[in-house]
Amino acid sequence: MNHTAAKSRENIEELISPYCGKLVNLLVEGEERRELTEHANKLPSLQLSPRSMCDLELLSIGTFSPLDRFMGKADYTAVLEEIRLANGTLFPIPITLPVQGVQYIQKGKDLALRSPKNELLAIMTVEEVFEWSISREARLVLGTTDVRHPLIAEMASWGKAYISGPLRVLNLPKHYDFVELRRTPAEVRSTVQALDLTNVVAFQTRNPIHGAHEEWTKRAAAQVGGALLIHPVVGMTKPGDVDHYTRVRAYKALVERYYDKRTTVLSLLPLAMRMAGPREAVWHAIIRRNYGANHFIVGRDHAGPGVDSSGHPFYGPYDAQNLLQRFEPEVGVKMIRFQEIVYLPDEARFEEQHRVPPGTRVVTLSGTQVRDEYLSKGASLPEWFTRPETAAILAKISLPVHQQGFCIWFTGLSGAGKSTIAEIVAILLMEHGRQVTVLDGDVVRTHLSKGLGFSKEDRDTNILRIGFVASEIVRHHGVIICAAVSPYRAARNECRSMVGKDRFIEIFVDTPLEVCEQRDLKGMYAKARRGELKGFTGIDDLYEEPLNPEIRLKTTGCFPEDNPHQIINYLIDRGLLLSSHLSHKLADFGKEANSTQQAAENSIH
Repeated sequence: MNHTAAKSRENIEELISPYCGKLVNLLVEGEERRELTEHANKLPSLQLSPRSMCDLELLSIGTFSPLDRFMGKADYTAVLEEIRLANGTLFPIPITLPVQGVQYIQKGKDLALRSPKNELLAIMTVEEVFEWSISREARLVLGTTDVRHPLIAEMASWGKAYISGPLRVLNLPKHYDFVELRRTPAEVRSTVQALDLTNVVAFQTRNPIHGAHEEWTKRAAAQVGGALLIHPVVGMTKPGDVDHYTRVRAYKALVERYYDKRTTVLSLLPLAMRMAGPREAVWHAIIRRNYGANHFIVGRDHAGPGVDSSGHPFYGPYDAQNLLQRFEPEVGVKMIRFQEIVYLPDEARFEEQHRVPPGTRVVTLSGTQVRDEYLSKGASLPEWFTRPETAAILAKISLPVHQQGFCIWFTGLSGAGKSTIAEIVAILLMEHGRQVTVLDGDVVRTHLSKGLGFSKEDRDTNILRIGFVASEIVRHHGVIICAAVSPYRAARNECRSMVGKDRFIEIFVDTPLEVCEQRDLKGMYAKARRGELKGFTGIDDLYEEPLNPEIRLKTTGCFPEDNPHQIINYLIDRGLLLSSHLSHKLADFGKEANSTQQAAENSIH
């Protein structure tokens, strides 16, 4: 054996082992794969959601080792109640496969798992089908049942059963972006081994890396004398996060120009985050061990989803750090606490806040300041705060707030006045220079949701279709007004998550039931009272009032135009809409600029 081979073998032995000893690999190859592909084409199929696609991919390549399947009931129950698998192995997050309807799923039979585009991914031999409870899972795993939590809002659409069984994976989900950075745990381990470093610090991120993050990651790697694994999540993150295409372009520029290539590895992780705070921090540490890391950076409010319905954070700032510290020996990964770092302008350097001498001048920028004072106003980020390459990349996707998209979502009983107010608001928005799309509940039922009934499942499907359309329009900086009864909080909150909480304005048209009945020109309430209509909202089906809507409107004791103008004033106060005065000034400025440009062109010719 030559010296190089001996050294490689030594590194393999020194690098931390995968969690529970070995990496799972569910991929089938060769002749077996060909035969199973033919077999799969004769099987009933289940199309996976984007979340389940991420989970299947990471199960397949060993990211979730020691798991080799979606959890069965015993493991699922143990994870919920004890943060462990049924055999006692620490594992904090349930990895499950939910299904809508189980009529065609038979125990002991094979089931083809496919992508939303019907691409074949895997075959599952179904061994278990079991029911689950949203409230129980949310309470035990997330520590809350508040539907403002983005995962809880999503869970309402998952279906009432989970299925489990052995997996034979024929194809991984296809990715065409940043292919060179999409490495399996085995590939990352091989890359790290080539650096001749046995200590590895992993950095999880779903946000752009700014100056303080760069400084801390470099310090952490130097602290342990090891390699740095920059491991951003590019699967499902928090709604409203910067898209991964933008983030990865920035990561690549930073690693190429400012990190030491001899000690730094950038690799992408197609993980579907749960935003589960403390439990998620432990999960992320286990995942990074499988990629070869024996140190893991954890900051304040790691994997936190923001604030709940009452405006309070779901988790304390150090809850995640504290839980991981408790399980650190079992996970086998040492936590490095991300300390608060500030910039010292007089010394042109960053320093940990607790090390700064009293009286020293410091500057900081919060995420809110970055968004509201810089990006939303088209202003350049300070050079001390972020690298110019990152600032330039973010500037390309950052419009001033008044040019960004938003969704106005009217909810309330039938006859409350939603459509009338929505129509007036649309006119006023166009008066202010915004182009507006209006989705009215009755119109949607005629076109987008034709064929759906009025069961809870069909009503949720109808609302989520509206939410999807709204999210696409807002993503492309459009304005959309949705006016639908939308009786259930969970569905409304999932729409909020899809659109982004900062771009979703929920308006509760709070009109008493008796007033709605008096206004009922179609006679729908009367039919419901006589029993001719079943499941009519407000009569024999529940309407769940919003707990904390952005705006609550009364439609009695006021003029019809009062409520629309209240909404317009709210949008102006939020910066989502310019006042008429500012709009005219910008229009005049634009005319002046065009005139100047035309004069310059004329002088050239």
